[in-house]
Amino acid sequence: MTDERTLKIIRHLKAPRAYVWRCWSEGSLLKQWYCPKSWTVSIAELDVRPGGASYIVMNGPAGEENPMHGQYVEVVDGYKQTFTDAYVGDWVPGSGAPFMTGYVILSDAPDGGTHMEWGARHWSEESKKQHEAMGFEAGWNAAADQLDAVALTL
Repeated sequence: MTDERTLKIIRHLKAPRAYVWRCWSEGSLLKQWYCPKSWTVSIAELDVRPGGASYIVMNGPAGEENPMHGQYVEVVDGYKQTFTDAYVGDWVPGSGAPFMTGYVILSDAPDGGTHMEWGARHWSEESKKQHEAMGFEAGWNAAADQLDAVALTL
């Protein structure tokens, strides 16, 4: 379901779905692609199961540090992940106001690649606008290119 508070990108990736899934599910792989260069990911702890926690730390070129605690809400192995910052694992509420619930849906493309929908459902119109201003479209598309490049090495 899409509404006025949802942002998403839809991409065709050259890598097979199983490899793209690994890039979303294994911390060592996610660290290689998750944010656009010149940012990096220093920590990616992922417990990919419903109720499982995630902890990702993104680091900026000027020393910025953006820690993100979250939880997986839905996992359909190989196909779909839904995650949120409203909880921090095992259904424990986060300490601040939630920003978004994200999702990724993967399906096989006819050419052996992957069709990927990557979206964010925001708690408010204001947080959606904030996400857009942060460079949502350009940033997520750059990350998707990096994801494909990493997945193609597997």
